[in-house]
Amino acid sequence: MSSLYVDTSALGRVLLEEAEKPAIERTLADFTKRISSHLLRIELRRLGFRHGLLDRADLILADLSLFPLDQAIQSSAETIQPPTVATLDAIHLATAVRLAKDDRLDTIMTYDKQLAAGAREHGLKVLSPK
Repeated sequence: MSSLYVDTSALGRVLLEEAEKPAIERTLADFTKRISSHLLRIELRRLGFRHGLLDRADLILADLSLFPLDQAIQSSAETIQPPTVATLDAIHLATAVRLAKDDRLDTIMTYDKQLAAGAREHGLKVLSPK
């Protein structure tokens, strides 16, 4: 089974139908399982709410497995390396790293440069389809 962690910088582009949307959708189709933090649900629905696209956000979310934002993830996010990763992205990184340690994935899709650098530092492959 091939699994991919997806963050909001990627799926936000799909929601808002930005230029990268076709490439992102093609890449998503290459993976049998798409995973993210429950944080993505909050972020994507807030983005959808701001743009009048809640229904579309919910359709995108329906195709994902969402990992709980538990205390262990929150604690890990507080000090995960590198310190240049922003707060919410640290939650995404901590979640992806935990899933990778459990052999549940090895690839993350993000367009955030700091999150991408952090993911690489933890041995994850990073995709940013164009």
